[in-house]
Amino acid sequence: MQIRFASILVEDLDHALRFCTATLGFRKMADLPFEQSRWVTVVSPDGIEGVELQFRPVSAFPTARTYQKALFDAGIPIAGFITRDIGAEFQRLATLGVRFRGKPESMGPITAVLFDDTCGNLINLVQPAV
Repeated sequence: MQIRFASILVEDLDHALRFCTATLGFRKMADLPFEQSRWVTVVSPDGIEGVELQFRPVSAFPTARTYQKALFDAGIPIAGFITRDIGAEFQRLATLGVRFRGKPESMGPITAVLFDDTCGNLINLVQPAV
């Protein structure tokens, strides 16, 4: 068994796709018609081959918006992205206007910082200890 797709909730598929490709540096993998919306996924150029991040529109399921907002307001990230150099990634993304909730902090086996993905979610940017 494998994890192939992980989903995050987003308000606007096009905005999420732009943010993840232009700002985070991910690559669009799929953008296809699906049910009443679209199937949109991105992949990380540094990630595990075959693993895709899918965007799920919160408008498709009204309770999803409540759940997404509750996580955001509580400071709970919906996903975690790994980096090899959190200092450099933090600076790069901050220069591009990404809003962070603080600065990278050492937390034992990891160094981490939360950022706002501009789509209603918090993402945990993490560098594992070597």
